[in-house]
Amino acid sequence: MRRKIPSTTALISFEAAARHESFTKAAQELSLTQGAICRQIASLEEFLSVELFRRSRRGVKLTEAGLSYSRRVATQLDAVERDTLSVMGQQGANVIELAVVPTFGTQWLLPRLKDFQQQHPEVTVNLTNRTRPFLFADTDFDAAIYFGDADWPGTESHRLMGENPMPVCSPGLLGKKTHLTPGAIAELPLLQQTTRPYAWRQWFNSQNLNIPRDMTGPRYELFSMLAQAAMHDMGIALIPPFLIQRELTEKRLVIANPQALSSIKAYYLMIPERKVESASLRAFRDWLVNQAHTYSLEG
Repeated sequence: MRRKIPSTTALISFEAAARHESFTKAAQELSLTQGAICRQIASLEEFLSVELFRRSRRGVKLTEAGLSYSRRVATQLDAVERDTLSVMGQQGANVIELAVVPTFGTQWLLPRLKDFQQQHPEVTVNLTNRTRPFLFADTDFDAAIYFGDADWPGTESHRLMGENPMPVCSPGLLGKKTHLTPGAIAELPLLQQTTRPYAWRQWFNSQNLNIPRDMTGPRYELFSMLAQAAMHDMGIALIPPFLIQRELTEKRLVIANPQALSSIKAYYLMIPERKVESASLRAFRDWLVNQAHTYSLEG
């Protein structure tokens, strides 16, 4: 069945004319004549059976339908351009499209990635934030790093490290004390992590405490958001120390209690079964697992 899509030339002409609200300026930008722009817009309006511009002696002005359509067309043209540039840039290159949980990617992986680039200059690793599992078949991702239990159908899993978060807060919240007891922590605002909704309950339970308000408090999706909130005295947060090493070193955050929350869940590298034979992915897998092992020994 033939798609109900206008010509690309008409859409590009319309996007430029809508952005400038001028056929003359659109023609100058696209190196076309004003008449050519007029014909393209007219053919698009005929195709849509919708008036996109109001014409007058003083020029043209978008209709409400034209304004709405121009925004959608601009977004789609930008996406096509990005995809095109991406394909052009990958000619002859070994590229790994990696989905990664955000704070782990920025705080732990990125500082080490230069080592992989030096060992494998022929491989490019692109990182995209993803906080939850997805279907690899529906995306262009070659692999993913996520936190969970490795229950991801159709994939090969490689355990990297546990999380072991600890209660952290600002030095101001800690005051002159060296640490806070679980009871004292329970009296403070508890900053919650959206993807770890039971973290505080599990931590208090490990201290043989039942705190009614252990799941109340502002929620943030990323550990980096939790860290910022804690640094600004908004409460106390459960964060893995390896994700806030700089903040701890610079004393912007401090360990409020040394008791870590242990969990059977961990950070995993997940590779779709159909891609496990990729030489680039094998090289990245071996490097990443070795980096995680080395870090665990150092810790």
